[in-house]
Amino acid sequence: MNVYFHTFGCKANQYDTALVRRAFEHAGAAVVDDPAAADLAVVNSCTVTHESEAKLGRLVRRLARRRGGIQTVVMGCAAALDNGHIAALPSVRAVVGGAEPAQVLRAAGVAFPVPGPHPLSPSPFGRGGTTGRSRDLLKIQDGCDEHCTFCATTIARGANRSRSIPELVEEARLLAEQHAEIVLTGVHIGTYGQDRAADPGAVPRGPDSHNPGPSARGQPRLGVLLEALILAVPSVRFRLSSIEATEVDDTIARLLIEAPRHLAAHLHAPLQSGADRILKRMGRHWYSATSYRARLEWLAERMPVLGLGADIIAGFPGETDADHGATLALVDALPFTYLHVFPYSERPGAAATRLPDPVAPAILRDRARELRELGEAKERAYRLTRLGGRADGVVCGRGEGKVEVLTEDYLSVYLPVDEWDGSARFDITIR
Repeated sequence: MNVYFHTFGCKANQYDTALVRRAFEHAGAAVVDDPAAADLAVVNSCTVTHESEAKLGRLVRRLARRRGGIQTVVMGCAAALDNGHIAALPSVRAVVGGAEPAQVLRAAGVAFPVPGPHPLSPSPFGRGGTTGRSRDLLKIQDGCDEHCTFCATTIARGANRSRSIPELVEEARLLAEQHAEIVLTGVHIGTYGQDRAADPGAVPRGPDSHNPGPSARGQPRLGVLLEALILAVPSVRFRLSSIEATEVDDTIARLLIEAPRHLAAHLHAPLQSGADRILKRMGRHWYSATSYRARLEWLAERMPVLGLGADIIAGFPGETDADHGATLALVDALPFTYLHVFPYSERPGAAATRLPDPVAPAILRDRARELRELGEAKERAYRLTRLGGRADGVVCGRGEGKVEVLTEDYLSVYLPVDEWDGSARFDITIR
C-alpha cells in the first residue's frame, strides 16, 4: 500500500503525523510524496480557524478527483469535533479524532504492527526522526487546561498530559543521532509537568507576576526538563516552539541568556491582544498587557539577539478602535521580529461564539492588515540590524542550488550549495 500524508496546523500536529507515518511504515506500507502514486491519503486536520477547515475540505475533494478517488482517512483536531461534515466529504473512508497510530491504522484497514523499535529509531523503512532534515520535533505534552473563549483545541485535545523526563531524554538522544536542532512542541508547553506530581508548597502564578514561582499543581517545570535535556544531549540546539511570556520562569530565562548554544535565542510568545479588556473576554486571565511587556523587555535587555514572535487575533468580538490601537501600540513598543496575525474566526463549541458585539468583516480585515504591515516592518528592521553579523545556523532545507539555514534568532539565511561543506550546523554570516 502506498500512503500519502498531509498535515494542517501546528508543530504538534506535524509530530503526530510523523508517528502515524512511522506506524504505517512499520506495518509495511510505503510513504509517497505524490498523491498520484497513493492508494490511501491520511490527512491530519486543524481546527484553529475556519480557513484551516476550509483548506481541509478543498484538499479532500482534490484527492477524490484523482484516479477515480483516493480514499482518505482524516485524523486530528477537526476530526475530533466533526459533526458529520468531514465524514460526508467524497472518498472519506474514516474520521478519527486524535492521532493514536493504532486507531488510524485500523481505520485504514491496516493491521497494527506488533511492538517493535522506538517509533523514532532508525528502521528499515527510512531514516529516523520526523522530518528527515537537520531539525526535528519533540512533543513534550499534549492538551491544555486553559479555556480561552476563542479556542476549540482544548475541546479537541483534552486536558494537559505531560510525558516523563526519562522518556523525553531517551527520545532526544535518538533524535540527536541525526539532527542538530530539536524543537520542543506541544499544545501548552509552559504548563509542562503540572499534571504529574503534587506540589503542596506551590505558588500560583498571577496576571502581573513577572517571575512565576513553582507550578500551581505539580512539578517538574519546563525549565527542569530543559536542563535535563541539555545535560543529556549537549551537542544539540534546543528551541521552544511557543510559550506564554509569563511562563518563561527564571530557569528558562537563565538558559536563554547564558546557554545560547544549547537553547535558541527565540521566543514565540502568544499575545492575542494588547488590550486588557479583550484579554479578559478571551479568558486569558494569567497575564496582562503590562506583565507581558515587562517580561519580554526584561529578557530583551539581557540578550545580545532575540527572535521574538507572537500570535495576535484581530477583530475579537467587542474589540473597539481603542482596543485595536492598544494592540498596535504594544506591538510597536516591543522588539518583535515577526507576527502571526489571525482575523477572528468563530470555532464551533467555543465560548466566544456566544459573545455580543461582533466586529464587522470589513473592519476585521482592515485591522488584520494593519497588524500584518506593522509586523512586516518590524521584521525588515530587525533583519537590517543583523546584516553582516555572525550567527549559529542549522540547515533546514535545500533547493534550487541553495541551502536554507536557520539562525538561533529564527532568521532564514540562504547559502549557495557550492559554499556549503555539508555540515548540519555551523557559524554563518547573515546576508
